[in-house]
Amino acid sequence: MTKAIIGPSKYVQGNGELRRISEHTKSLGKNFLVIASSNGIIRTKSIIEESFSNTEISLCFESFGGECSEEEIERLRNFVKKTNSDVIVGIGGGKIFDTVKAVAYYENIPVVIVPTIASTDAPCSALSVIYTSEGIFSKYLLLPKNPDLVLVDTEIIASAPARLLVAGMGDALATYFEARACLRSNASTMAGAKSTKAAMALAKLCYDTLLEDGLKAKLAVENKTVTKAVENIVEANTYFKWNRF
Repeated sequence: MTKAIIGPSKYVQGNGELRRISEHTKSLGKNFLVIASSNGIIRTKSIIEESFSNTEISLCFESFGGECSEEEIERLRNFVKKTNSDVIVGIGGGKIFDTVKAVAYYENIPVVIVPTIASTDAPCSALSVIYTSEGIFSKYLLLPKNPDLVLVDTEIIASAPARLLVAGMGDALATYFEARACLRSNASTMAGAKSTKAAMALAKLCYDTLLEDGLKAKLAVENKTVTKAVENIVEANTYFKWNRF
């Protein structure tokens, strides 16, 4: 019986980690294209530029068009070619991540994911959900690998509305029970094989962490504070619940 588990090549999380993005990405390439919302660029551009200030890495910033559509993916693919970018970075939420993952796949370049909220497991997944330009679901794009780096700055996460962290906890709450049902039914997972003991351990750890630290993390984020409980819940919301697959 074949077992498999998948996940990002590297997962880094901590308070202020975006300031160290150059350290975490130095082996990926030389020309970085950073995709974020207009507001996201305003909030993070100076931090990223400062991190790369003493390197030979070139940076280019481009605003996200708002929808993970074939048209937006094609536009950014052309932008990658125009700027000779060899790494793409997505900063923000799920639709940005799905878009840059698709672009990275088609252009065969590394992708770096920088979440600004901890409400889904999209940062770690090998999947892009494609919509039409009007926002209507079109298809799933199953990717051959997970992101090369997921970089989670909990200082940024803690500055987002607490309801988003709570939404992520609600989503993560089902992880253990989904994984257990998959194991008991001997079903194949998204990794293309049977569940591993490591995946089940992470799924159970996700559930236990939510019960132990969920309320404490919510109260801390309401006060824009990064605590150990916040770190634990961000990891559960973002990383633990993906690796059940």
